[in-house]
Amino acid sequence: MNQPDDSAWNQNYFNYFTEIEEYFRRARGTSLFLLSPLDWALIENWKTAGIPLEAVQKGIDKAFEKWRARKSRHRAINSLAYCAQTVLEAAQQTPRSRERKTTDSPFSSEDIRKHLNQATLSIRNSGVSALGEIAAGLGVLEREAESYTRNLEALEQKLTSLEEKMVAITRSRQSDEDLLAIRQELDGELKPYRGKMTADQISMLERRYLDTALLERAKLPRLSLFYLH
Repeated sequence: MNQPDDSAWNQNYFNYFTEIEEYFRRARGTSLFLLSPLDWALIENWKTAGIPLEAVQKGIDKAFEKWRARKSRHRAINSLAYCAQTVLEAAQQTPRSRERKTTDSPFSSEDIRKHLNQATLSIRNSGVSALGEIAAGLGVLEREAESYTRNLEALEQKLTSLEEKMVAITRSRQSDEDLLAIRQELDGELKPYRGKMTADQISMLERRYLDTALLERAKLPRLSLFYLH
């Protein structure tokens, strides 16, 4: 069985997010525009579902074509959620093919160490003793950073596992009122777009949004390499 080309994964995974962000900005005709947590969660869903970048771009174009064809355009398109249905339609029509490869790692071992070290410090500074195991796990990965520069997929999988544990611990520490407030915020953001998404899309989006909101409220870091600055 052939092993997957990790260099291709490096390129495709991290470029996927940034290229969609830039493409959406150009479609809107505005250079200064920040995607919302809902938008980032949606992009993450598309990536996990294996929707090709080309299909996302086609879906964005189609959504803006429909919007421009309207006689009345009182509201601008301010979220990728508006494009969810057209992206899904484009994905069904776009063959999935391997994207271009690169032999270069997007991050140096020093980049990775810095990212993991900052995350570890943030977790320890939270004062939540239950998160000690997460911080310890990040410390191990930080020491092994050099070995992951050519195997970022393996590192990302380990970071995902640690983040899922961190989210579970954080959720268990929230009151029912806090969790309800987060869900109400999500419902407010999703309300204009529910008719443009499938039930599965909404379910996945809700989960990712809630996980992100929990970490933000607890002032805990996202661990994915996508958040490496």
